[in-house]
Parts: sequence; structure tokens; C-alpha cells
Amino acid sequence: MRGYPDLRGSRTPQGGRGPPTRALGLRARWAVADVSATGRTLRVHAFGDEGATAVACLHGITGNGQLFEGLAAGLGGAYRVLAPDLLGHGDSPREPPWRIADHLDAVEHSVDGATIWIGHSFGGRLAFEHAARHPGSVERLVLLDPAILLPPHVALAAAESGRRERVYASFETALDRRYEESQLHDAPRALVEAELRRHMVEDDDGWRYRYSQACVVTAYSEMAAPPPAFIEVRVPTLVVLGADSFLPYDHLLDAHRDALGDLLEVVTVPGGHTVLWDALDETTEAVAGFLARTSAPSATA
Repeated sequence: MRGYPDLRGSRTPQGGRGPPTRALGLRARWAVADVSATGRTLRVHAFGDEGATAVACLHGITGNGQLFEGLAAGLGGAYRVLAPDLLGHGDSPREPPWRIADHLDAVEHSVDGATIWIGHSFGGRLAFEHAARHPGSVERLVLLDPAILLPPHVALAAAESGRRERVYASFETALDRRYEESQLHDAPRALVEAELRRHMVEDDDGWRYRYSQACVVTAYSEMAAPPPAFIEVRVPTLVVLGADSFLPYDHLLDAHRDALGDLLEVVTVPGGHTVLWDALDETTEAVAGFLARTSAPSATA
């Protein structure tokens, strides 16, 4: 959850309804179809040797899978990082639906064989949901400043902000604004610039990010819905929190500790929400240490 969408989204026609004579028929067909994202293939960025241990890495909203390139480099050759562009982002399909279940369907269709799951922000919610959805399939879980459950007023404010179009007169302006918009603290400018050059496009109006605003707004609503109980995901878990993050986690930390006990490790790193920019070295060290110390649990009960 980087927090600040940029691409134009379509608007519902005035009134939000189709022709009255067809509305009931459309509703019936939608109910029967049970629309989902099953079978949709995401663009997956792969880092590391094919024979290495697979790690699924999920970015937050408004991001893309290339966010994990620095982490993959820091983990070395022991792991094969598979980082998809989520639905509505980067080079992956843009069309709805964009519910959490739809994101999971698409991720699970596109990423195979990973027993270690890492997620940043909304990607953390998705990784957590995947572990609850498939008990016993995830051996280790890493949540980077995760958006497991947003308070409704936070989700509303973020969604309203996400409805506003963001277009920048120049790339340099977009880069400068990113530090303000994401409340970055110590992120190296070269690191942020390299990712934005891959994640932004220029058109007749200026520079934009490559994601769907509508998808982003939907994700904020999904993050306000209750997640599975922490007790349902009793696997070795590392939570990395930004010391100055705008994203709250204090309201969940006690419950998470009560449910997992010694299975939970919590590390706080300098900087804000985007820990892979503000504190790449510290975050990589925490993740690498956690993976080195832990192994598949003998029991999850």
C-alpha cells in the first residue's frame, strides 16, 4: 500500500444503473457466472537461480513486482524470488474483479511451488490470506509493514485520496513528489528513481504510474474487511515495521503475539512504510536472518 494512485479509472454512468428493462437479467447472469480471476496469468518478475528455494513476494497497491529486486539480491543465490505484478498493476491484467479472493486466485495461478511467502503492505494481507486459505502450505511468512486490517476511517481517507488523478509534468517532479506522497525518510534517490523509471509512463498529459485507480480504491475497501484470525496462521512469522510508518499495526500486535507466541518475531527498522526503500539493508538483514534461523514447523497446532 504505497497510498497514492495515479492512473485514470472509468466512472459509473450517472445514476449507477443500466436500463431498467435489462437490470434483472444482468443481475441473474452475474450471480450464475460467479466471476473470479481464476486462470488469469500475472506478469511475474523472477530473480535468482531456477533450482533455488522459491519465495513468493507480493507488493502493495500502486507498486509492482520489481520492488523486490533489492531484497532478492541481498538474499543471495539460496532463494528464487518470484514477484508478480498484482491484478491492476504493471504488466498484469487490469480488468476487475479485484477482491482479495480474486488477487489470490491470480497469484496462485501464476506462482507455483513457493513455501515461503513475503508481502509488503497489501501484499502482506494477501500473503497472510494465502496461508490461511491453504493450511500447511506455507512454512515461513514475512510481513513487511503489513496492511492486515485498516481501521475504517483510515481506509476511507486513503480511498478518497486514491480517487484523485495524479499526473506529473515531468519525471523529476514525480520523483520529488514520491518522497512526499509515500512519506519516505532515508530512501536513496537512485533506488527510488530506478524503480519509478520502470513503473511510470509518459503520455500527452505527463507522467503516470502503471496501475488502475479503480483497483487501488477497491483494495482499500478490502483491507478494512476482517482478515482470518491470527490463530489460523500459526507458522513462523516475521513482522518488519517501519519506525515512522503512517500505517498502524499497534492495534493488532498483541493479538498476533497471543496467537503465535514464540513463532512470531517483530523487528522495527528505521524510516517509514516502504521499508524496502527507506531501510533496504536493515530489512534484508532481518529477513535473511529470519530465514536462516527458521525451518518448517513440525506442528502448527
